[in-house]
Amino acid sequence: MCTTCGCGPDEVKVDGDHHDHHGEHVHADGTRHSHGHAHAYAPAHSHAPGTSPKRMVQIEQDILSKNNAYAAKNRERLAERGIFTLNLVSSPGSGKTTLLCKTIELLKGKHAVAVIEGDQQTDQDAARIRATGAPAIQINTGKGCHLDAHMVGHAMEKLDLPEDSLLMVENVGNLVCPAAFDLGEAHKVVILSVTEGEDKPIKYPDMFRAADLMLLNKCDLLPYLSFKVDTAIEFARRVNPGIEVIQVSATSGQGMDQWLAWLEQGATAARAGRVETVDTLKRRVAELERQLAAR
Repeated sequence: MCTTCGCGPDEVKVDGDHHDHHGEHVHADGTRHSHGHAHAYAPAHSHAPGTSPKRMVQIEQDILSKNNAYAAKNRERLAERGIFTLNLVSSPGSGKTTLLCKTIELLKGKHAVAVIEGDQQTDQDAARIRATGAPAIQINTGKGCHLDAHMVGHAMEKLDLPEDSLLMVENVGNLVCPAAFDLGEAHKVVILSVTEGEDKPIKYPDMFRAADLMLLNKCDLLPYLSFKVDTAIEFARRVNPGIEVIQVSATSGQGMDQWLAWLEQGATAARAGRVETVDTLKRRVAELERQLAAR
């Protein structure tokens, strides 16, 4: 259960496999195994009569603690392979998938890209990503309104992620609950479409506070709208003074060079981290060998 809105996992499906309401992993062939957890959800509802605020805080802490443990494992696995990972978050209809398809197209020959798609139902977005040539895993959350770290970790196991690649996680369209769930990503990137209204950052401050970058999307439509760009940016920085902003359009290409440069900077840092990790392990092995030889 999500303590923000009370949604439940229903049957979470990861490209054919799913998790039932008992927390067991059910393969496409019907075989099952348990991960020894309750799928990071608690059997209560945030609006349930008789549930005290103190109990709700405890439930939320338990849920986020379990999720953060899975996120830490995901982050460690990704760091070891130098994989730069982003959690793309937005409201429905912001243009995430179109922007992602354009990004993959522009990165061809430069970076390997894989995608984890999150939606309550259908695999339409994963099919759109696969049409670009990039591998994609679809997670259907059923009644759930966000991805969590365990879902993403399971999807990562199904993807053949090469070292020094990019992993894009397209979260369920929702500006509320995904803000609270760490997936093991390097950054949350919030996409705000100019068709949505410039007041979204102050209406949904947790999401914009959690993000490191805001992509102001569909800027090619600005001549036809009354959207105030400066106001949207001012609102975003009111809740998160450090947030970066790039104005983009997958249709016209506006801002795509700046977005790709931002990605390149992050990917370079991830590669450097992998090399540092490998060097650290080599030093540890050399020290152990020295100690053994001295005995």
